[in-house]
Amino acid sequence: MFAGAAAAILVALALAIVRAIKGPTVFDRVLAGNTVGSLSIMLLAVFGFLTDRPEFLDVGLTYGFLNLIGTLAVLKFFRYGDLAYDADSEPRS
Repeated sequence: MFAGAAAAILVALALAIVRAIKGPTVFDRVLAGNTVGSLSIMLLAVFGFLTDRPEFLDVGLTYGFLNLIGTLAVLKFFRYGDLAYDADSEPRS
């Protein structure tokens, strides 16, 4: 049963990678990248369950935090053109 889940996750991962390559806009590619990260976390959890190695869940949690921070950083960069943008430092008129 879990082998079938791993196969389904791999198929979804392949489709998300295709979407990341062919995405018409940058935001579609960012969303596909985030989806790839989420599917990778699920694949790590299933693989850890299949091999009786629970430490893969810790790796998955760490990867999940990095995925979230990376996605927010990319979106901030595309919105403002700079990662160091601060709205409070804008000159007021």
